[in-house]
Amino acid sequence: MSLAATADVLIVEHAPQEGPYAMGTALEAAGLPIRACRTWAGDPVPDSLGGAAALVVMGGPAAAYDDFPGRTEELALLRTALEAEVPVLGICLGAQLLAEAAGGRARAGSGPQIGWGEVRTAPAAHTDPLFADAPGQLTVLHWHGDTMDLPTGATLLASCDRYPVQAFRIGGSAWGVQFHLEVDKAAVDAFARFAALVAGRAARSATRTFFTPMAAAWEERFADDTPRYAAAVARMGLRPGQRALDVGCGSGRALPALRAEVGDEGVVLGVELTPAMLTATAAVEGRASLARLLMADACRLPLAAGAVDGIFSAGLINHVPDPAVALCEWARVAAPGGVLLLYHPSGRAERAARHGRPLDPDDPLAEENLRPALHTAGWALARYEDAARHFLARAVRVRRCRGRRGL
Repeated sequence: MSLAATADVLIVEHAPQEGPYAMGTALEAAGLPIRACRTWAGDPVPDSLGGAAALVVMGGPAAAYDDFPGRTEELALLRTALEAEVPVLGICLGAQLLAEAAGGRARAGSGPQIGWGEVRTAPAAHTDPLFADAPGQLTVLHWHGDTMDLPTGATLLASCDRYPVQAFRIGGSAWGVQFHLEVDKAAVDAFARFAALVAGRAARSATRTFFTPMAAAWEERFADDTPRYAAAVARMGLRPGQRALDVGCGSGRALPALRAEVGDEGVVLGVELTPAMLTATAAVEGRASLARLLMADACRLPLAAGAVDGIFSAGLINHVPDPAVALCEWARVAAPGGVLLLYHPSGRAERAARHGRPLDPDDPLAEENLRPALHTAGWALARYEDAARHFLARAVRVRRCRGRRGL
């Protein structure tokens, strides 16, 4: 089962009266399950996002600048979400914590701001994914006495005279809102847009939140596998001057071997969806110079048809939302006669035993599933090895995909 199939939205609640309400309704309408962390009821704050597709942090009575129980863990979750570039929504206290997590500063304000009041949308709101259709003024409910100084690079979306920071965006997927959205119709519409944005990015977000915390230690954890990757790459049969693609390159363990096969005159591309993994690749001495590194969706590659002669992929097929779509996309970018090598340093039975589960009959790497899927995608399976210590499938691109292309 792919990470996308189990993706949910983690909502951190600080008080029983500060539930998700309209936010929860919008998420459920978009088909997104909710995983609630009710700190007010004693729930511990998770130490990771798991495979969450988004993070929502609600309001509460605490001050973001005080050391309340769970604050450190919440800031860590927010930093992970920002690093993974997955959708985040912080409301009231959650907005102040988001600002802190991004390098800003939450602080006491000039006194309580409680009750109905007007906020003005900033010019940047007109092109914002959440606030694009909001009017120039919103009547909102205030219930706070704290404020924040935004981190460098944050985009102001709404303000008022007394508390200038009322709504903001960090990067392209994290929003903080000081006021309470759920009581104004124009603002409630922003919840539906947020839910739609989360749903549209669920597959990539779940992958990023799963792998981001592991990226820094990935190379050290699997360093012993590097020679085995080199041996697998050697079986692709690449020649000097050809073009090789490592799709889902992780920390780049296959890149040295791919470069050795195609030589200095060849081209090596490394594609990865998780930004932290690309950072990990660059951190390993010499690897960033071996290939052109691209951050992209493996099922929507930014490459022309027939652009590469060989594709190496280690373990990725079990993490994409639809393996058939991935195989079709890889066939699209492969030249006729191009090679696809699916690899894992563990066999299917070994991995299943390690995770304490039986072999999955629906596993896309089971031969009875993989062979017809490759055939439909335009590949001919030439070699299949499901051994005790490795998995390897080698296929040759023989024609165009007969199935779907793209997500």
